[in-house]
Amino acid sequence: MTNPGSKIHSSWLVKLQNEFNSPYFENLSLFLKEEMNTKIIYPNKENIFEAFNQTYFENVKVVIMGQDPYHGINQAHGLSFSVQDGTTIPPSLKNIFRELNSDLNIKVPKSGNLSKWAKEGVLLLNSILTVKAKTPRSHQKIGWEKFTNAAIKALSDERENIVFILWGKYAQDKESLINSKKHYILKSAHPSPFSAQKGFFGSKPFSKSNNYLQSSGISTVNWSLSNS
Repeated sequence: MTNPGSKIHSSWLVKLQNEFNSPYFENLSLFLKEEMNTKIIYPNKENIFEAFNQTYFENVKVVIMGQDPYHGINQAHGLSFSVQDGTTIPPSLKNIFRELNSDLNIKVPKSGNLSKWAKEGVLLLNSILTVKAKTPRSHQKIGWEKFTNAAIKALSDERENIVFILWGKYAQDKESLINSKKHYILKSAHPSPFSAQKGFFGSKPFSKSNNYLQSSGISTVNWSLSNS
C-alpha cells in the first residue's frame, strides 16, 4: 500500500488521484501496512482494487454495492458478493443466483466467481475494501468508505445512465451520492437469508437493469456465468 496508485487501473486513478493524495488515505495506508504485518487480511494485497481493475471507469454499466469482503479463507478476491473458484458459495450469493434463475431463467452456476459480470461492465464494489480474517466489519471507519464514496460520486457526476443496485439498508445509504435524474437506482431487501424473503426474491434486478440499459441505447449485460 505504499504506492496504491500503482495498483489501480489508470481510468480510475485519474478520477481518484485526489483521494490517494489526501491525508486520510495516507493514514489508511499506514494502518493497513501494520495490519498486514501482524494479521491475516483479506483479500490479498494485489486484489484490493480488483473491482476497479476488472471494470474500467468508462465501461461501468451497473454498480452492485456490497459492504465489506468475505472474511474466510479463499473467499474474497476484491469483487462484492463474489468468491474464488472452488470455494463454497455463501448464502447471500446462493440467493442472488436463485433470483437470477427466477428472473432470467439462467442456470444456477457451480462457481461463485463473478469475474464474468465484472468484464460485462458490472462494478462489484464493496464500500470497505479490506477485512481482518474471521472479523467482519473490522476495517470499517478507517477511510475506505470515504474512498469508495468518491468513486460512486465520480460515476454519478461524470457518467450517465448507470444502474445502481442497492440491496439492503447499508447500500441504500449511498443513494444520496447518486443523481437519480441521470441514473437508475434499484433498491430492494438484501439477499441475506435473514432478509431475502422481505423483498429481495421477486425484485427482478437483472431484467430491470437490462431493460433500462436497452431503453438508454446501451448494450445489455449478459448475466450468464456459464463458460459455454
